[in-house]
Amino acid sequence: MNDLNGKKILVAVSNRGVEQDELTVPLQRLRSAGAEVTVAAPQPGEVETLVGDWEPGDRVPVDATLADVDDSGYDLLLLPGGTLNADALRLDENAQRLAKAFASSSRPVASICHGPWLLVETGLTRGKTLTSYLSIKTDVQNSGGSWKDQEVFRCPTDGWTLITSRNPGDLNAFVGAIDAELSAEARPSLPTHPQPKE
Repeated sequence: MNDLNGKKILVAVSNRGVEQDELTVPLQRLRSAGAEVTVAAPQPGEVETLVGDWEPGDRVPVDATLADVDDSGYDLLLLPGGTLNADALRLDENAQRLAKAFASSSRPVASICHGPWLLVETGLTRGKTLTSYLSIKTDVQNSGGSWKDQEVFRCPTDGWTLITSRNPGDLNAFVGAIDAELSAEARPSLPTHPQPKE
């Protein structure tokens, strides 16, 4: 992990049903790298995670509510998965507002597993290429997005970057891509695609 001191990450989740490792692993690694990570949910208190969408998992403190958090100071929006979490979050007007705010201001969004459901709901997958949990492939395609079966995929089209992964097994690549994205902001930008030959 690179030094992420000074970087601020906003994690948007519901209060129940987040896939445990998709929340706790990025939290631990990104905070250990020096990033300030804020967990925002509809209600104050705790996030009740699940393991495999079924077994009770760890409880994670909520730092701010989705309604009250000011997104303007954050460098990246992180959307963990978990079926119950993602299904509830895509209908949350404050979560929708936050996702649109990051995309419209050209700030990156990172989403794993069922997390892209929020992006489907807000129309942000149109024209983007991404991956996700296999069961929402059709939703992504029906929303105008292109789907790839890769452990991590970075799509910079439409003026904002989307980083996606498929499931908890991809977390090393997912967190690594977030780390690289935030670290790159401090360095001169490099072309994402090969430049056309003269």
